[in-house]
Parts: sequence; C-alpha cells; structure tokens
Amino acid sequence: MTCNVIILAAGQGTRMRSTLPKVLHQLADKSLLEHVYATASALEPVQLNIVYGHGGEIVQHTLTDLVANWIEQPEQLGTGHAVAQALPFIKDDETVLILYGDVPLVRKDTLQALLGQVAATSMGLLTIELVDPAGYGRIVRDSLGKVVRIVEHKDASEDERLIKEVNTGMLAVRGKQLKNWLGRLGNDNAQGEYYLTDIIGMAVSDGIEVRTVQANNSYEVEGVNDRLQLARLERYYQMMKADDLMRAGVSLRDPARIDIRGELECGQDVQIDINVIIEGQVRLGDKVKIGPNVVLKDCLIGDGTHIEANCVIEEAEVGAHCAVGPFARLRPGARLADRSRVGNFVEVKNSTIGEGSKVNHLSYIGDATLGKGVNIGAGTITCNYDGANKHQTVIGDNAFVGSCSQLVAPVEIGKNATIGAGSTISKDVPADGLTLSRSPQKTLKNWQRPTKTKE
Repeated sequence: MTCNVIILAAGQGTRMRSTLPKVLHQLADKSLLEHVYATASALEPVQLNIVYGHGGEIVQHTLTDLVANWIEQPEQLGTGHAVAQALPFIKDDETVLILYGDVPLVRKDTLQALLGQVAATSMGLLTIELVDPAGYGRIVRDSLGKVVRIVEHKDASEDERLIKEVNTGMLAVRGKQLKNWLGRLGNDNAQGEYYLTDIIGMAVSDGIEVRTVQANNSYEVEGVNDRLQLARLERYYQMMKADDLMRAGVSLRDPARIDIRGELECGQDVQIDINVIIEGQVRLGDKVKIGPNVVLKDCLIGDGTHIEANCVIEEAEVGAHCAVGPFARLRPGARLADRSRVGNFVEVKNSTIGEGSKVNHLSYIGDATLGKGVNIGAGTITCNYDGANKHQTVIGDNAFVGSCSQLVAPVEIGKNATIGAGSTISKDVPADGLTLSRSPQKTLKNWQRPTKTKE
C-alpha cells in the first residue's frame, strides 16, 4: 500500500547532554534518523516528510543526501502540533504513516502490517506489551477487546496501570481523517501541548475502529532519550546482525564481539574471529578467514584468503587465496592479485601487488605496480612523494628487491632484476641483472667511542 510518511525529528534530546540534535546521534555508524528514513523509504512512499525543530537546521544540512520534504516546526508545542506542520503536503485520500526519528529499529514488515489496518472506517496503531509498562500510555479496551482510548500513566487508575499493552506513538490513518482530528486538538493540559494520542479518542467517537498491530519486541519500538538507551539499542542491533550472519552460514567465534556498521556480504564457509569491525560495503568470498581485531571498510576479499590478526583494510581489493597480516594495512587503492602475500607491518597504498608476489615484512609500497612473482625484502620502501607530487614505481615480473632498499620514484625495475640489500635506487634498472648501490665499507682501527664528560 502506498503511503505518505511523516517522520517527527524535532526533539531536542536534552538528556543526551550534547550540542548535537538527538536524531543525528549514531547507531552502527548511521544517524538515528537515517535508520528510520531507510526503513520508510523501503515502503516506497509517495512522499517522505521530515519535521525538524527550530534551530535544528543542522539536521537538514548534515543529511543533505536524504530525498525528503523538510518542514520546520518553529515552536515545540507537542507531537500533534508537529504532525500538523506537514498537513499542507498531505492529500485527503492518502494513507499517512507517522514515525519518529529517534526510534531507529522499527521493521519494514511491522510498518506494512500497520498500513494494512487502514480503511475508510479504520486506522492502525502500533502497540507493544511490556513487562514493566511504567511511564507509558496504556491501551484501554472495552469488553469486546476494541480500543477505546489511550490513558497516560500519570492519569491512569490503579486498574489501568495493570495494563501491559502500551502506545508506541506510531500510527497510520487516512489523510482526511487526520486533518479533521488535528484541527480539533486542544492543549488544555499541564504542558500546554497538543498531543497526537488524543486523536485516538476522537477516532472512536467518530466511529472509526482503531486496529492495533503488535511489534515483535520492545527494541523495535524503543526510542533513544539518553546514551544508555543508545548503547542498549546498539548492542541489540549488533546481535540481530550477528544472528543474520550465522543463519546465512557464517561462523562467528563470538557473536557478541562483532560490529557491523555497514553492509556485509559473505560467501560460504566464512569464518570471522572476535572484535572484527565492518564498515561501508564489504564482500567476503567463499572460505575466507578473518582473524581477530580486524577492521574492514569498503573492500572485497577473494575466495580462500586469510586476513590475520590486527589488520586494517580500507577501499582495497584482495584476490583469491592471498595472505594478509598480521598487523598489515591496506589503504585506498591497494589491489592484491591472487596468491599474493602482504605480511606483518606492511603498508600498501594505491598499488597493485601482482599474482604470487610477496611483501612480507616491515615495508611501505605506495603508488607502485608489482608484476608476478616479485619478492620485496624486509624494510623496503617506495619513495613515492617528493614533497609536492606523487610518482610511480614499476617492478617487473620475478624481480627480487633486497632488504632495506629505497626505490626513489619515478623508477622502473626490469623483469628478473635483483636489487642488492641496502640499495638506494633512483634510476631505472635493466632486466635480468644485479643492481646495487653501497658505499665502501671502512674500519677505523683503535677508534675510541666518545664518553660523557665528568662534572
């Protein structure tokens, strides 16, 4: 069912104790509002309206990529008043879905079920049953089980406070009915605000049935009011992601110690150790093994590759049956061909490591292209930056670069060339030979090491 969505995002969030608007605080590296927006967008609404508060322009400026109708609520006069700001953009025959920018984990299928309750003579209300409903508005039903009103906790009788079913604030209703009820709202209450919940009583009085949908669990409809709640929802979100991975066949060494802050796609028989962080778009091929304490961001890891402990891989592509780490860093633009190896304390940036090539220890490879079967000795660096511009290093197939060498770009090393250990190479090297640059070794006999002067 098509709908017109209103997301209320004007809350100040004083309990967050932050200069940042509440809906911009992040869960899994994405703002609370973005989570709600993504779920609402999946419903393919005819329009998506976001109501933000006075002084909350930072929300709109921060989330410029969200395609929405941004509406300012100049004064904070309650939820009913906030929804009323969007009425000029609502048609009478549209179904209106009202959501909250600080309730990030509501599910698409739940909202679809809620929309399914709307008809000419009915509206939908999302509720949840809580073991401890203290502080929440209770759903009061008649003897036939039909909703008759919502009573706030502070106004509830002793019997009403025993009710476990509570209001989430999310509802779906026809546009014409919503306009009628909002126009009749009053603010005769202690806070002097216009409450959206008051329309439930109006609906019943007008003969409109209030049909409820129950959320699957409390986390789905829990709002964020402080950092404790934010942390609790973060853990629940990560638990859901871990469950999804394991159901898809991924082996997690400890499901409680993985953080998915983006999208992870896995092949078959993937194994992931503890404390792995996933950011952006990450794809792991079949039989990939990820060691502990690894950060993967916007990268592709080929079939059968092992990423050892404590590696950081960002905007890089690793081929099949490679070995990376431990303690390796692949920076943006790194490309490892099949069966290549990057070992411990090696950094690769904007470079291609050819098939079967090895950079095993303590090296920096930047702005370079390595052919097949190249061996880079420990402590080797490509000197790619002259202080103003970056330059390329090209190393031919089966070349061998000895330990502690410096390759001063731009420079090209020919096929099958050998660079002697400790060399500084600043000119092109021909194929098939040995090239080295070393100062003559000298020994000064009877040389005395300096000593400290006695005071």
